[in-house]
Amino acid sequence: MFSNDKNIETIGQLVEVIKHYIGLQSEYVKLDVVEKVVRVLTALIMAGVLAFLLILMLIYVSFAVAYALAPLTGQVGAFAIVAAFYFVVLMLFIIFRKPWIEKPLVHFLASLLLGK
Repeated sequence: MFSNDKNIETIGQLVEVIKHYIGLQSEYVKLDVVEKVVRVLTALIMAGVLAFLLILMLIYVSFAVAYALAPLTGQVGAFAIVAAFYFVVLMLFIIFRKPWIEKPLVHFLASLLLGK
């Protein structure tokens, strides 16, 4: 039954199709990995640029607020008030880091890497 030439030819064709399918699947996996790496790198670069611009903005706004408060509290007091504000913000970020930073970051990366 298996010695029939037609069966051997069909099995040979099936093997060739399976090899072609495996080759296509490996190419798909490579392309998928490249796409996800590019998406992650793009997100990181965008976050870096936005963070840099935000830091520059905060520096200028901080100096503006400090100089605006200087006539009321003196220059040292005004800079101390601005520093205290940033200290409070830092403490809030430390206390609420899971709901504000970790969970959104995990959801963002999961959607970026697992979803389309």
